[in-house]
Amino acid sequence: MPNMRLDKVKMPEQAPDIRNKNFEEVARGYTEDMAIEEATRCLHCKQRFCVAGCPVNVPIPEFIEEVAKGDFEKAYEVITSENALPAICGRVCPQENQCEGKCIRGKKGESVAIGRLERFVADYVMNHTDITIEKAGPNGIKVAVVGAGPAGLTCAGELAKMGYEVTLFEALHEVGGVLVYGIPEFRLPKELVAKEVQKIVDLGVRIEKNVIIGKSITIDELIEEGYSAIFVGSGAGLPNFMHIEGENLNGVYSANEFLTRSNLMKAYDFPNHPTPIFVGSKVAVVGGGNVAMDAARTAKRLGADEVYIIYRRGEEELPARREEIHHAKEEGIIFKLLCNPVKIHGKEGRVSHIECVNMELGEPDASGRRRPVVQEGSEHLLDMDTVIIAIGQSPNPLIRSTTPGLDVQKWGGIIVNEETMETSKENVYAGGDVVTGAATVILAMGAGKKAAHAIHKKFKK
Repeated sequence: MPNMRLDKVKMPEQAPDIRNKNFEEVARGYTEDMAIEEATRCLHCKQRFCVAGCPVNVPIPEFIEEVAKGDFEKAYEVITSENALPAICGRVCPQENQCEGKCIRGKKGESVAIGRLERFVADYVMNHTDITIEKAGPNGIKVAVVGAGPAGLTCAGELAKMGYEVTLFEALHEVGGVLVYGIPEFRLPKELVAKEVQKIVDLGVRIEKNVIIGKSITIDELIEEGYSAIFVGSGAGLPNFMHIEGENLNGVYSANEFLTRSNLMKAYDFPNHPTPIFVGSKVAVVGGGNVAMDAARTAKRLGADEVYIIYRRGEEELPARREEIHHAKEEGIIFKLLCNPVKIHGKEGRVSHIECVNMELGEPDASGRRRPVVQEGSEHLLDMDTVIIAIGQSPNPLIRSTTPGLDVQKWGGIIVNEETMETSKENVYAGGDVVTGAATVILAMGAGKKAAHAIHKKFKK
């Protein structure tokens, strides 16, 4: 008989007033007993809605069954048959909108904690066993993968398992893409990312860092060097701005720059790393997605007294994960909703105030969400030392501008066949944020996996 308790086994966490002053991971993870208890809540439905909700089709009931038995190594084998980065996905996937959102247990009570169980299994195996992944013998076919983020790592790992000679080209000095430069340490420890990357390396993938495709070498030159196929997973690293007066004052950051300086350049660990970042006492973060939450919670940990999330719609419309919003509120982040910046004021070249207007929600727009409308006469000033713009990112134009024959959207995303991830250029594939714009880690992984299998279907002997 399944365990019919209505609520999930609670995740152990650092207390809010302690964690908002450090960069240690917020969620501490399940114990073995907690994991087994939670696993027994699974009903093992005949219609596997949870699997249908997973972008990489992890056999969820099967791995949960193994957890319930206490066979965590077997559970890991089941997960990694479809998912190359379980420790990461267990932490950053929006499970509430995917697998857990489809879980039957969620109809009455809370869904099974699929993400927490996936994280537990991955962490357990990392800490207790040597991980070995079987792969096919070499087939002599060379494939280049551009970008070592979730899409590129997944594509490279899948191809390596199938016997391809894979070279992964990364523009930065560390591998992981958004996993290392974008997501803070308190949500995703970088040591863990390094361990997941090492599994890909162990499959035989060669990694070339500090190589900027489109500048160091072009896509066409890679083809000339004998790569039979190329997968572009270069992400969306070009920040969007509001184009309001004052955005070029000192103290205004894109969220991309702010988080990269904190995460990748280790500003969070100053003075152990000589890369400080100024936040001041009062910080405004403009935007309402996961990146905005990450920036706000990082600013709080870097010493800001007051950190504001400024978002032009209401709480129901916030695109961030519910868990991230909840954690931000617990940590003292102040939410100024139905509010929109119109100007940033400065003194002696540095931010001093942000000018905002109040909004109200009108009729739905093309996105299906109610359109925010300015309340006349609602202008007001907020004292501010730092402003962080977190309203989305676009793909870097470097690859599209140096690759003839590559069709792109007006906003810069590469156009692909969604079934195969093929682009308009022969033997060039693409996936992840460079195609969709900024999205989730798991969707990027799904695209990388789909591309790898399409490449294999085309080139297998």
